[in-house]
Amino acid sequence: MTIELDPQQQAARDWFEQLRDSICAAFEAIEREAGSDAAFEYTPWHRDDPSGAPGGGGVRGQIKGKVFEKAGVNVSTVAGTFEGEFAKSIHGAAEDPSFFATGISLVAHMANPHVPAVHMNTRFLVTTKRWFGGGADLNPPIPYGEDTQDFHARLKAACDAHDPEHYPRFSKWADDYFYIPHRKVHRGVGGIFYDHLEGDFDDNFAFTRDVGSAFLDIFPKLVRRRMNTPFDETDKARQLSWRGRYAEFNLVYDRGTTFGLKTGGNVDAILMSLPPLAAWE
Repeated sequence: MTIELDPQQQAARDWFEQLRDSICAAFEAIEREAGSDAAFEYTPWHRDDPSGAPGGGGVRGQIKGKVFEKAGVNVSTVAGTFEGEFAKSIHGAAEDPSFFATGISLVAHMANPHVPAVHMNTRFLVTTKRWFGGGADLNPPIPYGEDTQDFHARLKAACDAHDPEHYPRFSKWADDYFYIPHRKVHRGVGGIFYDHLEGDFDDNFAFTRDVGSAFLDIFPKLVRRRMNTPFDETDKARQLSWRGRYAEFNLVYDRGTTFGLKTGGNVDAILMSLPPLAAWE
């Protein structure tokens, strides 16, 4: 059984799927430039909601290539009822645990340690309230100031086109959120993070689209800038150690991981954020 969507839900779903297609095409184009024929493999999945209502599902996209050691670009559209105490942790679900969620989630782990890894996620949720959330953050094992500056500048431009308060607020939110308390370090060089953006649907949807478009504009440029940089065993060891920290954050603190597991999502899609190799010393 399929989920019945209202016009706002359908519009959001259509955009996330369109953005997925554009990002995957951009990543495959980079692989071609590197002399690789790697392409995304797509795996559909479905979920059964415990309430008995249609549960929805999604498509897990994954590529393993010469430049992208492992990248996942997932889209999902799910609905149902939050179980037990988890409902109390979700905006607008404490009194009525029914929900709808659609979104895109992306993580790219790169073969060359000089190329930054990256995360991007945007989503639309409906409980007793309707809101957008998401963001993007850069995670370089070997940081370059130029890359960090350009990534932030592009996200700031997307924010400033809608509200001059967005970037200061959302970049700080990213710094606060993408932090590993038990290590006392940030997991990367930041970006933006926002949640519970409710009110005018058209304005908030336009902003969310611009965040996705900004990511699609800037990240391939950073990949092309660094993907042919020579590296040695020391650089690779630094990358593997950094990936260990990344895995710790995603397994212990990441809200998206918790949401996916608590709502019966596809485990492989949820954990696609984990790197193919990591190291702990």
